[in-house]
Amino acid sequence: MESSVGERESAVGHASGPKRLRPGAAALALLVVASVVAACGEPDTEILPLDDARSAGDGTVFDQTRDAFTRPLANLHGPRRDDFFLGNAVFNRGWVTAPASVADFDGLGPLFNATNCSACHFKDGRGRPPEKPDEKLLSMLVRLSVPGVSAQGGPMPEPAYGEQLQENGILGVPAEGTTRVTYVEEAGAFADGATYSLRRPSYRIEELGYGPLAPDVMMSPRTAPFMIGLGLLEAIPEETILALADPDDRDGDGISGRPNRVWDVERQRAVVGRFGWKANQPSLRQQNAGAFAGDIGITSALFPEEGCTAVQEACRVAPTGDTPQLRDLLLEQVTFYTHTLAVPGRRDVDSLEVRRGRKLFEAARCSSCHVPTFETGIVADLPEVSSQVIHPFTDLLLHDMGPDLADGRPDFEASGVEWRTAPLWGIGLVRTVNRHSYLLHDGRARGFAEAILWHGGEAARSRESFVAMPKADRDALVAFLESL
Repeated sequence: MESSVGERESAVGHASGPKRLRPGAAALALLVVASVVAACGEPDTEILPLDDARSAGDGTVFDQTRDAFTRPLANLHGPRRDDFFLGNAVFNRGWVTAPASVADFDGLGPLFNATNCSACHFKDGRGRPPEKPDEKLLSMLVRLSVPGVSAQGGPMPEPAYGEQLQENGILGVPAEGTTRVTYVEEAGAFADGATYSLRRPSYRIEELGYGPLAPDVMMSPRTAPFMIGLGLLEAIPEETILALADPDDRDGDGISGRPNRVWDVERQRAVVGRFGWKANQPSLRQQNAGAFAGDIGITSALFPEEGCTAVQEACRVAPTGDTPQLRDLLLEQVTFYTHTLAVPGRRDVDSLEVRRGRKLFEAARCSSCHVPTFETGIVADLPEVSSQVIHPFTDLLLHDMGPDLADGRPDFEASGVEWRTAPLWGIGLVRTVNRHSYLLHDGRARGFAEAILWHGGEAARSRESFVAMPKADRDALVAFLESL
């Protein structure tokens, strides 16, 4: 076992710089390190100690129902729970075309993908690709850009359609287009001879409302990620994230994660990105305001301009209501809500198969990127997420995932083959909450095994380890993922 795995695994030990671990955290750190050492043994003879089921520390909720992703942090009490539900109301409220009698919620569009946040993040869960050839994108969107860099260092918008294809328009405003996806099945086999099939997606945009796309357009389809635990991820100290980065792979372990540096609208400077499939947003406040602007067509103090391009005349003259349409109070409420959505606790942590699967996860070096454990820092106005030992299974860094998963579209400092390590906590409940098992950024994988098999680039050795496993070991690793 290479030392770098242990260094990444024990992020809890340096998550808050020189600050000493609070009582109990040191023991947890020893448990985490012990699990790495145990991974060097034979997977079928040595079992890990009992794992911590409290994925989100004191904020963990224990809910295995379809509402598992909708709960407030367990340590959120009193009037602050009322604030959570006020934000929940904003998240779920449908926006309508201006002018309307409900002034706080008019101004939809003129171009948009959805009328509220929960349309894409149903029950605060994951989106999916269309399941039928004629089905429109319902909880998925397509990013657009052309070669070049914007004034803020981000992608250069497509001249006629901007940075995001919006497939709906209010009355009198043509939609931008309709995305269609088709798949080609590609057969493969595990080392033991068992076969599998992966589906490779192909996208085309039809019914273009404003002329042809630029010939050098770059498209990146992306499903909506789940909303759980985001406040805890924002509370991980920046120095902890940077300490995990190894852009030049100086330790020679084949893992060269690096942060994305993105434009912070409020601070007017480039900072470390945390949110989004390519870590292209620096904070939940900006992520939320950006989603209101891009997905619903709702302006805010952070993004006060409508997203109409120069050629979209009907969009530019359409009624929009008061500007900005999203009042600061509403943005604060929905941001508090996204800060305090809980993570459900793990299931079956005492199962021998699950515990063996965790060991195989380590042995395959999956935890080099999906770092299990951190301790959050102090957030002055959010004591519920402060000083918590959490298990998100991410490093929030960009990694080269190989040509098969590449979208070919740079996003700030993220290249066309790089993606942020997706958090894995709660992922075993997606089937329960959202009634599907589609994984990865575009939902091409139909379950955990396919998601692993699509991994390339820095994760190629982990994928090959999975391919080489006998079926019982593959099943155990999947059982561990289902327990998260």
